[in-house]
Amino acid sequence: MTQIEIQSTNHNASLEQQASAAVDQENLARAPDNPSQRLPITATNPKTPKKLTLVPLIFLIYFEVAGGPYGEEPAVKAAGPLLALLGFLLFPFIWSVPEALITAELSTTFPGNGGFVIWAERAFGPFFGSLMGSLKFLSGVINIAAFPVLCVDYMKKIIHPLESGWPRRISILISTLVLSFINYTGLTIVGWATVLLGLLSLLPFILMSLVAIPKIQPHRWLSLGQKGVKRDWNLYFNTLFWNLNFWDSVSTLAGEVDKPQKTFPRALFVAVIFTCVAYLVPLFAVTGAVSVDQSVWESGFHADAAEIIAGKWLKFWIEVGAVLSAIGLFETQLSSCAYQLEGMANLAILPKFFGSRSKWFNTPWVGILLSTLITIGISYMDFTDIISSTNFLYSLGMLLEFASFIWLRRKLPDIKRPYRVPLGIPGLVVMCLIPSAFFVLIMVIATKIVYLVSGLMIVGAIGWYFLMNFCKKKKVFKYNIVEDGNR
Repeated sequence: MTQIEIQSTNHNASLEQQASAAVDQENLARAPDNPSQRLPITATNPKTPKKLTLVPLIFLIYFEVAGGPYGEEPAVKAAGPLLALLGFLLFPFIWSVPEALITAELSTTFPGNGGFVIWAERAFGPFFGSLMGSLKFLSGVINIAAFPVLCVDYMKKIIHPLESGWPRRISILISTLVLSFINYTGLTIVGWATVLLGLLSLLPFILMSLVAIPKIQPHRWLSLGQKGVKRDWNLYFNTLFWNLNFWDSVSTLAGEVDKPQKTFPRALFVAVIFTCVAYLVPLFAVTGAVSVDQSVWESGFHADAAEIIAGKWLKFWIEVGAVLSAIGLFETQLSSCAYQLEGMANLAILPKFFGSRSKWFNTPWVGILLSTLITIGISYMDFTDIISSTNFLYSLGMLLEFASFIWLRRKLPDIKRPYRVPLGIPGLVVMCLIPSAFFVLIMVIATKIVYLVSGLMIVGAIGWYFLMNFCKKKKVFKYNIVEDGNR
């Protein structure tokens, strides 16, 4: 099995950097005679101190996954109030908790930018590390493309020309470029900004839920939808999945986190509870207090419900909150994509220039630029196709991630795991089988355009690996120094 060991070229590295590699060095020492048991050491930028602490990391995870109850409304349109409520009650246990547990164990065992790419590479070799990186990167940038669209969907309720045509397209383009530039200014800014954005975007939902209490009629929660309305299972499952996935995306920022072995498990635990409550409380309030045609439950309906419950002032506040939430979602997930590419460059899966950092803001500008360009190209797709394409690629990536997790437990049983999921291999298999079945379902019910888009991207991901190998052999690009004793 391949050993990857990125060597630092900076002989004057700070004591803080040396400490950040201590866990990896200890893991190496545990298997001195077996190179295949050794763990990768991913280089961190010598100019970048680890500044992400517990509170901003919680909100970064929150925005990686949710960013608020915006976008949950189509679940009611697809299957009625009862199934929507049950979905957001049960799905976290089927999917969110297992993914968060896996992320906590592997991020603390393999700290460093790259996250799930490192996990797949250590489990199955460089081809699968590259494939994992490509699938997750593509699903990430497709997911990012949904947020300017979601933002404009709320803004069009105030600015009606944004409903269609060139005004809508231009607004999506401008918002994408502006938000990308904000990301370019630094992860520290993004981290603390998400705390403020999270609180401001959730506050109107808290007020709406409180005002709605006297108007709630509990029997409305038991409705299976209007008679004669056919359930849209494709929309239902994709809405649940899209609103509750990407827990592992924050792993690509592990190299920027202070004391990741302690901070990651705590942050993930709090973020899971916080996210589920943020979805359920407004959904219970609105479905119980408002009786409307099921067809109006589209993305953005929470703002209309706020007007019905409390008045136009709260509708306006929720629409402003939606814009703030979209900003937070965009910023956190763009950061993950950009730092993932830097991590892949550190592992020599990508050329060295993918890890280049800005001289002004010390951010991975190549990753930010590439992610932004792809996002702009995809943002004009239909919103439903955006989420479905994201879910399809993400499902494939997660199947590989689950396989990597279980195989690493078997392959490297003795390495130090600062956090360990308290199950043996049979229990881990059962834990992963349930969400895996859901992944297969998501892929089976995909539309033709999703199959086409996803299929082309998968072929491209495989081709990309062989192209990079060719470039490496021909020395077309420079790669980071890699000790590769087993390839």
